Amino acid sequence: MSGPFIHALALGLDPAWRRLPDAERRSSGAAFAAALDAVPSVRTITYSLIGLQPGIDLMLWRLATSVDELEESAAAALRTGLGRWLTVRESFLGHIGSSQYVAKASSQEQSLFEGERSRYLVVYPFTKSTEWYLLPREVRQGVMNGHMRIGHAYPQIRQLLAYSFGLDDQDFLVAYETDDLALFGDLVRELRGNESRRSTVSDTPILAAIHRPIGRILELLGAGIETSGPVMDTAADERGRGREGPDPEADDRGRGREGPDLDARPTEPGPATVGATR
Repeated sequence: MSGPFIHALALGLDPAWRRLPDAERRSSGAAFAAALDAVPSVRTITYSLIGLQPGIDLMLWRLATSVDELEESAAAALRTGLGRWLTVRESFLGHIGSSQYVAKASSQEQSLFEGERSRYLVVYPFTKSTEWYLLPREVRQGVMNGHMRIGHAYPQIRQLLAYSFGLDDQDFLVAYETDDLALFGDLVRELRGNESRRSTVSDTPILAAIHRPIGRILELLGAGIETSGPVMDTAADERGRGREGPDPEADDRGRGREGPDLDARPTEPGPATVGATR
């Protein structure tokens, strides 16, 4: 299976690290930041969740052409400096593929790390019921069309839907980028009332993270370092504007991917399920 592959790696920091001497925290933080670029072919964007999700302090949002590269990159980071004090709390893996519900996904429906990053990234695993997959294709298409129409009404929110069949426990990895979490909540709430929601089996845990350069995250953790440039968005570190949204499958931005309802992605909403790609 060729790439690209998407990986959300949520990490928790051992509280004992915060009690280390200042100099040791700074040096370990600097070493970890440098290690994030150990595998140049892997693009990594950093996000923080300090105090927002039990046991999780930061998330690495990563893109690569192979799972091998993702593993090598993670290994380099976790064996270096502060990385030795980190524990993997959540890991969602997916593969980018074409949607069966839309001929060509728009940049809103399938945001693949392009453009500026938005302030917030919401990521979650999404699984649909067996009954959904056994429905006639035309029936699923009709449901997803309705799902995508809702997503199209929220052009400020971008989504990315990745297929996880055979790669991870979930069916899809759904992600949304937005600068307005309240607006995103409105989208999810509206999608919850769509017919596609009936096929959702699970769409948790939901990880809502803040886009920050690795240097700023280390500062918040207690290991402020000076960096010549964001080590993390190694392509668009900053406020990202890239957006991705809830219904991954309903790639619609969700327009067609189902965020939470991924299979539709073609279009179906998970928690939010805006897109339509499944």
